[in-house]
Amino acid sequence: MISPERQAQVLRLYHAERWRVGTIATQLNLHRDTVARVLALAGLPPIEPAQRASMIDPYMPFIRQTLETFPKLTATRLYEMVRQRGYRGSASRFRQQIALCRPRPVAQAYLRLRTLPGEQAQCDWGHFGHIQIGQARRPLMAFVMVLSWSRQVFLQFFMNATTASFVRGHVAAFQAWQGVPRVVLYDNLKSAVLERKGELIRFNPELLSLSAHYRFEPRPVAPARGNEKGRVERAIRYIREAFFAGRQFDSLEDLNTQARQWCEQVAGQRRCPEDTTLTVTQAWMQERSHLLTLPENPYNTEEVLAVHVGKTPYVRFDLNDYSVPHTHVQRTLSVRASATEVRILDDQGVIATHPRQYDRRQQVEQAAHVADLVQYKRAARHHRASDQLLKALPECTTLLTRAAERGEPLGRTASTLMDLLQRYGVHEMRRAVQEAVTRDVPHPNAVRLALERARHAQQAPLPVGVTLPEHIKQRDRIVVPHALAGYNNLLGEANDDQH
Repeated sequence: MISPERQAQVLRLYHAERWRVGTIATQLNLHRDTVARVLALAGLPPIEPAQRASMIDPYMPFIRQTLETFPKLTATRLYEMVRQRGYRGSASRFRQQIALCRPRPVAQAYLRLRTLPGEQAQCDWGHFGHIQIGQARRPLMAFVMVLSWSRQVFLQFFMNATTASFVRGHVAAFQAWQGVPRVVLYDNLKSAVLERKGELIRFNPELLSLSAHYRFEPRPVAPARGNEKGRVERAIRYIREAFFAGRQFDSLEDLNTQARQWCEQVAGQRRCPEDTTLTVTQAWMQERSHLLTLPENPYNTEEVLAVHVGKTPYVRFDLNDYSVPHTHVQRTLSVRASATEVRILDDQGVIATHPRQYDRRQQVEQAAHVADLVQYKRAARHHRASDQLLKALPECTTLLTRAAERGEPLGRTASTLMDLLQRYGVHEMRRAVQEAVTRDVPHPNAVRLALERARHAQQAPLPVGVTLPEHIKQRDRIVVPHALAGYNNLLGEANDDQH
């Protein structure tokens, strides 16, 4: 507001001196709207700037007609259409004009929704950035459910927004409240609604199974109507401002512990909008008796999926590898995972149990699985040596059988006999093995002693027990020198050609 003296001065300059509004505003250091308002209060008609012809005026009928037919048509597309009809103005000026003449949606009025105690809850996800777990960067998602009458808030954070986490959030909320509301409102997220066409809704089967177990009605709101579940929307905003802003936490478990304390203490001490004489906690205590009772058994929240084991004894689940017994490679198994544990099953039952990891590219192993695989590979090598030995020298069957009866290591026995077979040959080995069996000494040293005794009796040298690599053996090949007479013939032919 300006003083009466300044108002009188404005009126004098306008009527007596015939100054323009802009000149008065400049000289008196006032805004031109202030000068116009003083003149309007004095009974003068409002002063409007003179309208000048614009390049867009000839195209306004076409623009209005197009916007009436296509109200959501962008200014960029409309600008191209007008340019094709001869408009040569700038794009920025055109957008300003379109913003003024574009039809505005009619303002909608909303009813204030009221619910009865225990009748309804509203549920939604909230994104709160990311959390780093080792090498994995996972989204930090808040599952929020609010009782519509008492405004009691349930808050739990997860590292994803999958259907499994969605179901776990419901079960945890119902257990925390010791009851179930009759109706739960959702928006059209995939964990609740897989497909929707008008009033035809195809719910997520997991949500239908959950609702059948706890006997509540899942009810999605109309598309793009977030106001229908405004209680949970405001609760998420309240959580961002009053709980999460500036919050320090060491882990997801620590964050959820702080969230439970905050819901019970800070959020529970607010005034209940339905009855301002009560706090939220007091209203919730009254509402608990109106909730549906919990079933005897909680809903099973494990994730179940089929996985294929390749050549290595590991199954891939949620970015990590979990070990299984080596006897289950090249098979399809089943994984049942909770928030803290991963169980792997075959047709007979559980074959492995691991703590769940939220890192990535980790090999989660059981020491027994690795030890069994190592032992199996060693036994396989021993079996291969035994098979090769018996195929070349069947007479060794009796010796190996008696060696096993005496507790001798079969793998080492078979390997030693294979070395002797390669050095002495089949004929000498057959006699030596028969002699060791006859003497009832089923040991490789007895066979070696028999072989050396036979060579000594024949005054033959013992074979050298060194096996050279193939590229060294190539050096011992006999090379036949080429006759040099051919080179003389070539030189003679070359001299004849020169002459």
